[in-house]
Amino acid sequence: MNRLLSGSAILGLLALSGVAVAQEKSAGDVAKLLTPEAALNLRSISDLQFSPDGTRVAFVVAEPAKGERRARHIWLYDKKSGAVRQFTFSAKDEIFPRWSPDGKELAFLSNREEQQQIYVMRTDGGEAAAFTKGKRSVQSFLWSPDGKQIAFLAPDAKTDAEEKKEKDKDDAHVVDKEDKQPRLWLLTAATGETKGLSDPKWKISELAWLTTGDRIVISATERPESDQETHRIFSISIPDGSRRLVFAPHGPFRDLQVSPDGVTVSYIGSRVDGPSPHDLILLDINRRATRNLTGASLDRAVLQQRWTKDGSMLALYTEGFRNKLVEFSPEGMSKSRANSPASNVSTFAVSGSGDVAFVGQGATAPPELWLWDQTSSPRQVSHLNDSWKQYTLSAPEFYKYKSFDGLEIEAALLKPAGADPKVALPLIALIHGGPTGNWQESIEVWGQLLATHGYAVFYPNIRGSVGYGQNFVEMNRGDWGGADFKDVMWGVKDLIKRAIADPTRLGIGGWSYGGYMAEWALTQTNDFRVAVSGAGLANLISEYGSEEHPSYDEWFYGVPYESDSLVKYLNSSPFTQLKNVKRPILILQGEADTTDPPGQSQELYRGLKHYGAETELVLYPREPHGLREEKHLVDRLTRILAWYDAHLK
Repeated sequence: MNRLLSGSAILGLLALSGVAVAQEKSAGDVAKLLTPEAALNLRSISDLQFSPDGTRVAFVVAEPAKGERRARHIWLYDKKSGAVRQFTFSAKDEIFPRWSPDGKELAFLSNREEQQQIYVMRTDGGEAAAFTKGKRSVQSFLWSPDGKQIAFLAPDAKTDAEEKKEKDKDDAHVVDKEDKQPRLWLLTAATGETKGLSDPKWKISELAWLTTGDRIVISATERPESDQETHRIFSISIPDGSRRLVFAPHGPFRDLQVSPDGVTVSYIGSRVDGPSPHDLILLDINRRATRNLTGASLDRAVLQQRWTKDGSMLALYTEGFRNKLVEFSPEGMSKSRANSPASNVSTFAVSGSGDVAFVGQGATAPPELWLWDQTSSPRQVSHLNDSWKQYTLSAPEFYKYKSFDGLEIEAALLKPAGADPKVALPLIALIHGGPTGNWQESIEVWGQLLATHGYAVFYPNIRGSVGYGQNFVEMNRGDWGGADFKDVMWGVKDLIKRAIADPTRLGIGGWSYGGYMAEWALTQTNDFRVAVSGAGLANLISEYGSEEHPSYDEWFYGVPYESDSLVKYLNSSPFTQLKNVKRPILILQGEADTTDPPGQSQELYRGLKHYGAETELVLYPREPHGLREEKHLVDRLTRILAWYDAHLK
């Protein structure tokens, strides 16, 4: 499975979200050192939505973790007054804000009741009213173009008989066959009447209204039990629910958007068959033909795309450590505009008049909301994370080095504030998740905390990372722990040669694929004196058999049931070489992780114990792939610091 996290989950993970940066301080500020407790106090901003008239922006703010959760609420920015204010205040979460076409109401999802439902609230005040009710959780929704209907995705509710069986603990479950999949539903706003438009056995993942309002485009599969990529693009007629296939993309795809004239559906898709969506694809609905808009002209991973009123597009793509905005006409890429955002953009929205709202962060600032008219320079309009100005943080140096085969690798280096340039430092190499991920220029707490403890931190975007073209992504296909690991080692050797890193005090760490690489490193070399592996992968064969959505791993290695593929899985699995491990390793694992299940860390721990290696396994109850609970987040960061200090100082 692609081991990347959503925006909110990344902020919850805290350990691996980007590359940390320095904060500007006024002369009167008193500098403070970052602590594990303080590191949690970072708000994230996501899901920006312009009002139809372009005068307001709704967005979601995730508060710092408290107790077992991070509260999420909807905020509003008013362009006329310049005010930023909180819009929803319940004790639960409010997410997924969507304006009614007339701009008088804002609909959103909230778990105020037992299940997540659609609520609607007037933007001039009043209380929110539930538009959906019942024992099913709504996953997403969209207003119809005329505002009279809402299409939403939700599974069938449990029947009375099913609830009785659960209550009686007569709850045996047939995998796949008895799973309830998200269906397409249509709600009439005036009456509250709801009806299903798709087969209960199908799985619907995305929806987008055509501008005519008589059809809905969906991403769906009639084979939800399949472990392969089987989603296709269909259109559903309103109101009879008749369905027709529009196109069957190769490999994974996401982010369905419809052009203003209703003729073209755009999505982020795979160039051939994977491993993850990379290019911006245009699909002519009538001719059912596609065109890759970015493959030849851009060749960078597209993260987000939005149509503008005149039929052009804005796309957010990743290049190295930064995300950038680019404009496209239907014919291809336009020239970059002057005064484009200098900060690193994580997400954006565009209004009918061409204004762009985006979340920006960079070498001197945590995430904030920015506004850009595409003519003058962007301006910051929120100050949700001003408290971070009080901390002493280290600024990264971005540079490139040559790997073993001459391939150029981009990296960032973090040094402790005030470090003596003549003294070699203990060094920690941190590896990002994915492998189709990358380090970003944004606040990364794990490394910042290490810098406060006197460590240099090395962040390499090794082969397999996004941001350097599709060929670079494919360079570690079937070769995890091979050339990508050599990229790490050559980067470390480069820092030793430059007298930056002390060769006797080297450590490595990471989460997910980064955890895998930390495990692998100790089976291959004794150069690293210590490692930390979070949610790693020790046995790629059992990983394939127990993880959710193994099609990602299948792209890299095939299926482990065939002899040729089996050998590749084994050759890349750390558990086959645990007898080589001579250095201590700390293993961190969420017990509810379905991306890299707990069995992976348990297999690693058992093997290391068998061979007498120094190791500790820490299990976090209830936690998924990215930890969420306040005490667990603090505990993890505290343990990481203590582990490195104990073995490198």
